Amino acid sequence: MVNTQALKDIATILRRDVLKMTTTATSGHPTTCLSSAEILSVLFFSEMSYDTKNALNPDNDELILSKGHAAPILYSVLARSGCIDYNLNTLRSYGSPLEGHPLPTQLKWIKVATGSLGQGLGVGVGIAIASKMQKRKCRTYVLLGDSECAEGSVYEALEIASHYKLNNLCAIIDVNRLGQRGETLLGHDTQAYKKRFEGFGWNAVVIDGHNIEQIQKSLGNARKDRRPTVIIAKTLKGKGVSFLEDKEGWHGKALTEHELEKALKELKNPEMPNFKIKTPKKIRYKIKMNDNYTNPEYKLNDNIATREAYGKALVKLAKNNSLIVATDAEVGNSTHAEDLKKAYPNRFVEAYIAEQNMISMALGMSVKGYNVFASSFACFLSRAHDQIRMASISNANLTIVGSHAGSSIGEDGPSQMGLEDIAIFRALPRSIVLYPSDAVSTEKLTLLASNISGIKYIRTTRPKTPVLYNNREVFELGEFKILKQSKNDKAVIVGAGITVHEAIKAAERLSQDDVETVIVDCYCIKPFNTKRFIELVKKSGNKVVIVEDHYKEGGIGEMIMAASAGNNIEFEHLCVREMPHSGTKEKLMEIEGINDKSIIRAVKRILKLNYSMITN
Repeated sequence: MVNTQALKDIATILRRDVLKMTTTATSGHPTTCLSSAEILSVLFFSEMSYDTKNALNPDNDELILSKGHAAPILYSVLARSGCIDYNLNTLRSYGSPLEGHPLPTQLKWIKVATGSLGQGLGVGVGIAIASKMQKRKCRTYVLLGDSECAEGSVYEALEIASHYKLNNLCAIIDVNRLGQRGETLLGHDTQAYKKRFEGFGWNAVVIDGHNIEQIQKSLGNARKDRRPTVIIAKTLKGKGVSFLEDKEGWHGKALTEHELEKALKELKNPEMPNFKIKTPKKIRYKIKMNDNYTNPEYKLNDNIATREAYGKALVKLAKNNSLIVATDAEVGNSTHAEDLKKAYPNRFVEAYIAEQNMISMALGMSVKGYNVFASSFACFLSRAHDQIRMASISNANLTIVGSHAGSSIGEDGPSQMGLEDIAIFRALPRSIVLYPSDAVSTEKLTLLASNISGIKYIRTTRPKTPVLYNNREVFELGEFKILKQSKNDKAVIVGAGITVHEAIKAAERLSQDDVETVIVDCYCIKPFNTKRFIELVKKSGNKVVIVEDHYKEGGIGEMIMAASAGNNIEFEHLCVREMPHSGTKEKLMEIEGINDKSIIRAVKRILKLNYSMITN
């Protein structure tokens, strides 16, 4: 056990490292690091159990640095504990794993990207839930800044942690009073923090965040409590350096060489104490995984909503793989994620109507090795866009499913219609965007998503649609399906999801006037096989009608037209251009110009045919 004086010396060493690193980098956030030095000293050298040789040991205690701008002191403590062996003075240099804010793609000891404030506690909730699911004894610690406690996502995480009685979760708030531009919302009013956290059912303790004994005692007591614990640590920003301590105007400023010399004179230069890190106790967790996948059993032309098929596919996957888990934002009876809950209740986590925390929680569960599916209405996922963005930066393995997409949901009106979701997910680096049109493609694409790492988005629809594909149909990443083709095709009609069925009806009517068209089901929006598509179009008249139940901006049309630029292809783009209103699916798709008759008109326009519309 490292004694009190040794922990104090380590805190001083961490402070010195931080000041040197940030001055060398000429940027960074040294003062927020200085306020948390004692906390991190106690956590890493007295409290936590972890394998310094294996960052991915599933029994390691985990720390999530929610206040990601304090990255320099995290790198320092990882180096001083023997976890990493990098030159700390490469901080923020191009090619260095020591990024300005923590990034898991660069450093295995960093489990998720942080720096967008207010998200670390939700990730910690997910890790703590996953640890309990695996019956592991490890604990999860989350270090938050006081400024980020103004974020609503923090309180979403608070309520769910209390609900699930996560006594293996400990949050520590570094209440150093100062934010970026001055005092924080509550300043040093630690009792206000205490009341708030206690109101959410947490064990809340106020301590002096620079007092080693108090930090140790509070962490020890947290292990005994049946509730999640928050330690509200009153600290001083810039602690240890007189001209920085509790002073405004130093946020995000590195010291000059002269200031660094002055600061280091105030901080004694102790020898690194001898220490021994506690080794985690290994827990055996059995993973069931096999390839006993069987093809779907749907009948052609049966009417089944793709959201229903998603629920069935999820259960089927879970039967063969114990790492498949799901979470849903209290709409599981609509998204059909509740099918998994009914079949495997211990593999489903209800997130309630808190989409931001749902995504952070899903990210946390994925850290512990789970293959996570998170679902809600497509429109509500937009409020969790930043969490999704950070999950992408974290290189997470996470499938997000948005149901009730597009104007085709009908009477519920525009507040319930996901019309921006494709754009949101297309914009993420390395993302995969899938849009099934029937039950068979839904099941096959759900299986595909489960076998691919990264951020994957599956868009499902509310209305029932006919089964188009044979149960043995193969769906590959980046491809599209050709549903109709002849030697006399004059144009290509591209649909996706609900609009594939409108395209089929339109093509049948056009054939009656001897206008033959190719029908493409764009089931994989990203990535997209541009080369194959252009080859198809050049054989079919070089004219394309794209129809989608999504806004123009960022959707399928923009993707295909941009990818096909410079190939002398003429396009008609049918999409949702006006804000929809309540109405039947049929009426809304007619008004928005994305139904079969609208497609017929578009084909005739692009072919410059003058004869009248086919009518009923």
